[in-house]
Amino acid sequence: MPDSLSLSALLLPGTHDTMAFYGWPISQCQTPATPLASQLQSGIRVIDIRLAVITTMSPSSTSSGTTATAPTPKHQLIAYHGLYPQRTPFPNILQTIHNFLISPEGSRETIVMSIKQEDFAVTPTKLFSRLVRETMMASSGGWSTSTHDTGMYYLQNRIPQLGEVRGKVVLFSRFGGDGAEWDGGLEGIGIHPTTWPDSEKEGFEWELKGTIVRTHDWYAVPSFLSIPEKVARATEVLLPPTCPQPTLSITYFSAASFPFALPPTIACGFGWPALGLGVEGVNIRVGRWLLDILTGTEEKRTQSVKAVRRRPRWLRKHHEGLEPIPSDANLSLNVGEKGMQEFKEDMTRLPVDAEEPRLRGWALMDYFVEPEGGNLVPLLVECNYRGRKVGEEGWQ
Repeated sequence: MPDSLSLSALLLPGTHDTMAFYGWPISQCQTPATPLASQLQSGIRVIDIRLAVITTMSPSSTSSGTTATAPTPKHQLIAYHGLYPQRTPFPNILQTIHNFLISPEGSRETIVMSIKQEDFAVTPTKLFSRLVRETMMASSGGWSTSTHDTGMYYLQNRIPQLGEVRGKVVLFSRFGGDGAEWDGGLEGIGIHPTTWPDSEKEGFEWELKGTIVRTHDWYAVPSFLSIPEKVARATEVLLPPTCPQPTLSITYFSAASFPFALPPTIACGFGWPALGLGVEGVNIRVGRWLLDILTGTEEKRTQSVKAVRRRPRWLRKHHEGLEPIPSDANLSLNVGEKGMQEFKEDMTRLPVDAEEPRLRGWALMDYFVEPEGGNLVPLLVECNYRGRKVGEEGWQ
């Protein structure tokens, strides 16, 4: 991919609730067989980190070594999904990301890291925001306040070009309040949404430095019967916008509600759908949608090429208004004589281009490798090479 591409002009595969490996079937969103390192190796480039603060009391020591009467609180961030702890400490998550970005295969990659506060009802916003900043600074790939460097992180509140963030983590902050705990405030806390309504069925938009961000995060579906509508709304966001303004599309293929729309049910379906004894999940349906678009274009291209090649070149020129047919032409003879000769020449010419699909955005999913054969990552990555034209979207 050219360095001149904006991150909004890519289709980046992502995982919803990236670290939610525990609490099946209610809180788990990813299988334990796909830890963060495996996700990154598999092509996941948008990660959704949900955190909460765990407080423990540590004994306080005086200068003489004796224990003070009042212990001091020690705060630590760990992965959470809702009220359910997901066990992984935030520093461990950052270490895994850093290991990938300094590896030979990951050194030119870019990771978008969304961070969301899960315990906003009990932990003050400023405390959470400060702990995120301090943990990022102190962990592998962090930075020091004595320098202007921000380590492996891109913390500007704008959508960068790919060349600016190779080997870096683009922070997407769904936390932070007024940004007071960060240098630069809200302009130094990464890409920061100005609005995020809860489970808005119709989707919502917000603007960032001249870019419209279209977002689909309807997760509170009534039951598994809403899977077809969920797929339709989640995929629609990836289609080209009608407005000429630069656009970033963010969509969540995930959804959950109790008791008839649990995460594994929505993502993977249940039963034996191929035999008519079950329901297909979102992942299979999205995969079919992508295949239909990608292979449908190839079929149209092939049909177009065959149709063009069936017509002799001199008739094509006449059909296109480029060359008149002589009044005394004997069509049956001319087609046979000229057609056979020119057909062989046409076979070596480049085919007429068919319009390719242009799917762009960041797509986050649950159980991204399930069900068996339902891995969407290769299909999503393939979309990055379709619908490209020199001079558009930064393509060179």
